[in-house]
Amino acid sequence: MKNLHVIEHPLIKRDISILRDKSTASEDFRIVLKRLTSLMVYEVTRDLKLHSRALETPLEKTEGFTTADEVILVPVLRAGLGMVEAYLAFIPDAKVGHIGLYRDETTLKPVDYYAKFPPNLSNSVVILVDPMLATGGSASAAIRYLKDKEAKNIRLNCVVAAPEGVALLEKEHPDVRVFAAVLDRELNDRGYIVPGLGDAGDRIFGTV
Repeated sequence: MKNLHVIEHPLIKRDISILRDKSTASEDFRIVLKRLTSLMVYEVTRDLKLHSRALETPLEKTEGFTTADEVILVPVLRAGLGMVEAYLAFIPDAKVGHIGLYRDETTLKPVDYYAKFPPNLSNSVVILVDPMLATGGSASAAIRYLKDKEAKNIRLNCVVAAPEGVALLEKEHPDVRVFAAVLDRELNDRGYIVPGLGDAGDRIFGTV
């Protein structure tokens, strides 16, 4: 799985365990998802380009830096919304687009219902965020939408990935890197990741 980068860290393993636990309440799930995403932001953005600038400390002149890349976050609705705030805490000038997809429970195929993006996708680092990469159908469809809008530098940040989803993205979008907190065992016969953590959207928003 050449395009997959699993981010290893003891605090990430701890937080994954909290998210997996079926007794974790929605309000705690949201807090932990935000915290875990914050731990992943460093790796996902490690290669952002910088501009050098002159500045003065209280003691002397020195070299400082600002980020040169424009960043556009694209949460896959609805669950991806739970990851956006963590990114904005580190990149407050990032723009945010939205793409709405849901999975048909019979066909397991993605169905789109909404898409709106900021301008300049073609010259920006586009970070697609969605807690779950299961079959990969929704992620692949979202990436295809972004590419149709001329996005070129796209990466996906999920929390839990299934081998089937990673394989599909590697086949259909080999240029897109996938950053995950954990690679789980497989999909069950309903297309859910196991052991997984259930439906992330339902657990974030307290719906069933």
